[in-house]
Amino acid sequence: MGITTKALLKSLWVFHLSTGSCNNCDIEVLDCLTPRFDIERFGMKLVGSIRHADVLLVTGSCNRKSAERLISLYKEAPQPCLVVAIGECSMSRGIFMPSYNCPRPLDSLVPVSAYIPGCPPKPEAIISGVVKLIQKVKGK
Repeated sequence: MGITTKALLKSLWVFHLSTGSCNNCDIEVLDCLTPRFDIERFGMKLVGSIRHADVLLVTGSCNRKSAERLISLYKEAPQPCLVVAIGECSMSRGIFMPSYNCPRPLDSLVPVSAYIPGCPPKPEAIISGVVKLIQKVKGK
């Protein structure tokens, strides 16, 4: 386990990117930050710049315009950058699958490390996905 991997186990800094969502998943992500669920107890912190982030948290189905921005942000992120897809839209494009404006799923644009299903996923599911992501980084 390298030094970078050890640092990821203690404090995952997250950059949240909405790629065209209905904002239900975004509200649930923000709910994780409240004192009731307190995701910061796992060392996760929401940051305002991709250059400070370890995790790219993506919500919404990736449309043509946001796909370019997503790839650009992924390239700007310090490596290794973990990508988490939250909600049905980011996983499989959901109801937007037949749409002309959402031609490709998220995992065909950037490598996805964890999927958190639901429409929208509950904060408990998001926290469970985060814990599984940390276990994945540990190599278990």
